[in-house]
Amino acid sequence: MDRNIAYELEYLGFTSNEVKVYLTLLGIGRSQAGRIAKECRLERTSTYNALQRLIKDGIVSYVIESNKKVFSAGSPDKIVDLFKEKQERAELIIPYLKNIKKSEKEKETILKFKGYNGVKTVLNDILRSTKKDEEYLIIGLEGQLSQRLPTFAEIYVARKDEKKLKARALVRKTREGKKMSKFTQVKYVPQEVISPMNINIYGNKVALLIWSEIPEAVIIDSPDAASAFKSYFEFMWKHADNK
Repeated sequence: MDRNIAYELEYLGFTSNEVKVYLTLLGIGRSQAGRIAKECRLERTSTYNALQRLIKDGIVSYVIESNKKVFSAGSPDKIVDLFKEKQERAELIIPYLKNIKKSEKEKETILKFKGYNGVKTVLNDILRSTKKDEEYLIIGLEGQLSQRLPTFAEIYVARKDEKKLKARALVRKTREGKKMSKFTQVKYVPQEVISPMNINIYGNKVALLIWSEIPEAVIIDSPDAASAFKSYFEFMWKHADNK
């Protein structure tokens, strides 16, 4: 079993047993539960439970032959269809959730997140909040996102480029030569300027990504804070090197 594929499927929400059953079924073709369990080295009950969940999601189907169920894996495209359906259902309830959010008496100006999902939340907020004709500013790109979350990093850059978001970034000279988005203009600060934190300034917000062992992220939703950080960025940009 390809561990990378298994990891990606588990990341999408499939259980370890579901991944084993689905990948095995893709490999061996139409089979009864007994053979699938043997190939997966799982108990028959665990195999059957995984099959039932995969059938519910439309990833696996079955037919009755000689009074026995014979299972088969659907096209891998079914996985995309499954998540498109989930996205459509999510989009239907978002307006209602936003109305609930608006009912709060006091708007939160500082939002804190912890862990890799918190990092993703912040970066997705940058993509969602920044318009095509706007520019956002970055201080301290050290390549942590690509190192810690390589798959998400590729998706993030692709979505950013698809939206043609312009950015200016201040990075250390050690980052020179590493791949950047074609819509990102870069200037360099001295190599000794080291920071475990990445700062993103966009619209009226400032996002801080702290790359500690367990990453932390903060969004400051404040025009005054954004203006102050923009001023600080422009000063550094003016004195930074082009190479």
